[in-house]
Amino acid sequence: MKKTAIFLAPGFEEGEALTVADILRRAGIGCDLIGFSPVVGGAHQMKVQCDRVLDDIPADGGYDMVILPGGLPGAANLRDSDKLMEILKAEDRAGKFVAAICAAPIALERAGLLDGKNYTAYVGYDKKIAAGHYREEIVVRDGNLITSRGPATAYAFGYALAEALGADTTVLREKMLYNLFGR
Repeated sequence: MKKTAIFLAPGFEEGEALTVADILRRAGIGCDLIGFSPVVGGAHQMKVQCDRVLDDIPADGGYDMVILPGGLPGAANLRDSDKLMEILKAEDRAGKFVAAICAAPIALERAGLLDGKNYTAYVGYDKKIAAGHYREEIVVRDGNLITSRGPATAYAFGYALAEALGADTTVLREKMLYNLFGR
């Protein structure tokens, strides 16, 4: 079974993190919620019990994909974590998938993972992020890097992540009624 990790820092965007975790788990992909503490409060005062704590994760956590939700100040807290920077760099060096949504690409920039890469982020972050090549698309994949825009794109992002790990999301999209969009 493929394994993923979603990193939750205080102030994370709950909709982005939990929607993606839900989709991955429904697709049969392991998904650990890794908190900066055992229970992490989101940007909208929702508290989430985490599966593991960041301090207990080795630099090479053994994940096939690591995922960063946005939200403020969550994305800034992700960016400012030296431990997370080690993990992101190790995952990238190993050719594993690194994914971020909304404001979280600021953490990818600090880790040096946007250099020469196409990415997307929340509206206006093309002015805040100097590295990489900003694209105004819902989901952007460039090699092992996958990014998305924000809360409303969390479903598209989640399906893209599952597909990158080899899952066929056709039936899942139908069961979750996602296939009704675009009609």
